[in-house]
Amino acid sequence: MSHFAPRFTLTHTMTTALAAIERARGFLEAATLSEAWLQRMSQQALLREAHHTTHIEGTQLTLAQAERLWSGEAVAEARDDDTRELLNYRDAFHLVADYLDSGDPITEGLIREIHKRLVQGVRGGDAQPGAYRMIQNFVANSQTREVIYTPPPPEHVPMLMRELVEWLRLDSPVHPVLVAGIAQFQLVHIHPFVDGNGRTSRLLSTLCLYRAGYDFKRLFTLSEYYDRDRSRFYAALQAVREQDMDVTGWLDYFVTGLAAQLEELKARGAAVIRADVMGREAKLSQRQAAVLAEVLAAGHVTLAMLEPLFATVSRRSLQRDLHVLLARRLIREVGGNPTAPNRGYTAP
Repeated sequence: MSHFAPRFTLTHTMTTALAAIERARGFLEAATLSEAWLQRMSQQALLREAHHTTHIEGTQLTLAQAERLWSGEAVAEARDDDTRELLNYRDAFHLVADYLDSGDPITEGLIREIHKRLVQGVRGGDAQPGAYRMIQNFVANSQTREVIYTPPPPEHVPMLMRELVEWLRLDSPVHPVLVAGIAQFQLVHIHPFVDGNGRTSRLLSTLCLYRAGYDFKRLFTLSEYYDRDRSRFYAALQAVREQDMDVTGWLDYFVTGLAAQLEELKARGAAVIRADVMGREAKLSQRQAAVLAEVLAAGHVTLAMLEPLFATVSRRSLQRDLHVLLARRLIREVGGNPTAPNRGYTAP
């Protein structure tokens, strides 16, 4: 029987965030969103997650470079390891997606396979893909090199991982979203691998959410929130150790971040529905309605912001779509002259 028993107190912050998460889940399940939009946005979410989860770990790629690599383009200025880490994430995610379809429980073997795919061929294979570490490792501040955390000794890793997996298989009274947050923290705490623990923990957390029915149509990016303010992310993890392994503070941070991501997603979904209605009234094409949805969701966009979202559409075609929306007074131009890169478009 598992001896892992996470300690936390259910706070007002958690209950408020969980209620917002449930509302977003209900909205997305009930909303009539076009398949084309869902497909485009889930692909975009997967790319953004791959970019941000590897960026947290030190890759230097910009989101624009990541998009080019994702589409199969060569990016001469990108480091080989950075490219490999980004594309490895896609491979590991597909493993998780296939696994979800099987309905099998989470196992140590699966976690090791996720790790193997994430670090395969990166930094000369020093990360020992899929193998638990046999050495004592340390977590250091990337700037000062000061050791901020010493993980459990290597001989404890197999037992701790077995206990975590047993706990994940329990019919737990803990809310599934909190289970995902606990799984993420505990894997980072055990630090079972030489390298790639952070990426593995975030993908494990995503897997836990998906399995419990919280996939939100695969439109959210867990790591984007962390990457926006990495010092807060690290502080939330470190605080658990300072609070004698009470995960309350981390869970407050985790659910608040997920709720914030889903509020943004809800706003985008509402904008798509509104654009669909306006599009039918104005006899827009499906793509013109999709461009309108992006303007309504963001409040303000430039052509450069739209291009990554419509990767298979030429710049000229997007410009024509914008001209149609302008002519029908569904959007208006703001800032810069018509050829300026900062020329923007907003709702009227």
